[in-house]
Parts: sequence; structure tokens; C-alpha cells
Amino acid sequence: MNTISVIVPIYNAEAYLAKCIESLIHQTYRALQIILINDGSTDNSLAIAEQFATKDPRIELYSQPNQGQGTARNNGLQHANGEYVSFVDADDYLDNNFYETLLTYIANYDCVQIGYRRVSTDGCIIEQKLPRYFYQFTSPCMRLYRRSIFTQYNLRFPEGMIYEDVVFSLDFWETNPTYVQVPYTGYNYTYNPLSTTAKRNRTKEEQLFHILQQRLRHAATFKHWCVVFLTILRLKFHFKRYD
Repeated sequence: MNTISVIVPIYNAEAYLAKCIESLIHQTYRALQIILINDGSTDNSLAIAEQFATKDPRIELYSQPNQGQGTARNNGLQHANGEYVSFVDADDYLDNNFYETLLTYIANYDCVQIGYRRVSTDGCIIEQKLPRYFYQFTSPCMRLYRRSIFTQYNLRFPEGMIYEDVVFSLDFWETNPTYVQVPYTGYNYTYNPLSTTAKRNRTKEEQLFHILQQRLRHAATFKHWCVVFLTILRLKFHFKRYD
């Protein structure tokens, strides 16, 4: 059995996808199940994924009608068989020692939390962020998870919305996972102007904040209330920068 199941949702990422997949197949840690989920791409993404799948037996390629990133990640979880789970976006890429590094920390934990680099399309580093506290990042891509936590709590991503990673992270934090923070930035987040979160979508933002307000009112513990409240504040500040 593979140690790590890597889930990559793909939608119209032809300009970035090859670099993403190459960063997976060239990992120094080899025991990977690489799950590519084509989410109804209308460009050449599927053809690119098919080419890689014919060359590396660790790659499993599945296609679905366009249903969004949350559904694609959930589809990937249905196929995952590794002890651990990792999520990578199709327009991002990893340092070659990414999984080898994270595996050295996760043995006694449910999750490893790391930082990231934000890079331009030509690979220049724009900024680098290290984890200061566990609730700092909502993207699942900056973590390595023990897969049993998904099965134990039936954790899944909300479907039919963007910013689904925020809601998922709140569900994950509510399980009170054991975790370790590592000052490592081997995940390279590429700014993609065509991604679903690159442009303002005020209707979707209102939908997100409505969900967060409901979570705030129904928080089971004071600790979780604080996490939701801080998430709301951080996101309001984030969106305010683009007004």
C-alpha cells in the first residue's frame, strides 16, 4: 500500500499542470498514490494528465463533469488508500523533498502544518509565510493529514461553493486533531489570475460569511467559537485589501 495519497483537482490548468505533476513524480519519497481528478476541463488539461498517467504507474486519472474543487477533492478521497493524505492544487508545485520532509514529523500526530511560498508564474518568490499558529491557514494544501481522521469523522469538503476550504478547515479543527507546526515552506503557491479565488466574487463571499456566522452561533465550545471568530476577522481583513 502507498504511504501517501496525493489528490490533485484539475480544472483548465494547462499552463501549470505539467510542472505540478512533474514535482510529484520527482519526489525523493516514492511511495505515492497520485490521484488526478479532471473536473470537466475544457482546455488541454486532460490530455496532459493522460500523457503523464501512461508514463508513471503511480498516477490514477479520473474524470467528472465540472462540479467544482470540493467535489473533485471528495472524489479523490473515495479513491485514496494511503496512510496519509495530501492535497495539491493543479497550478502549484512542490519542492522535491516535500513529502520526505513532512513524513519525518507526522508519526505521532494527525496533521503536519507547514508554510508556503507565493511565487510568480516565472518562479520568482513574491513572499514566504511560515506557520505562526495552527488556525492561520485554511488551505488544505499546507498540511499532511493522517487519512484515518477523514474516515473517523466522515470529513468531506462542501460542494457547490468556492472558499470550501475555509468551511472544511473549521470542520477539521472541530475534531481537535493532534498536530505539529513545521517551519518549512516547500509548497509553492502560484498566483493564477484565472483561478476561482483570484477575482472578487461578492455573492460567494456573502455566502461564505453567512455560513461562518451560523457556525459562530452554533459553536460547540468556546475554543471553537474563538477559531470561527478569528477566521471571520482574518477573512474580512483579507477581502478588505481588494476593495
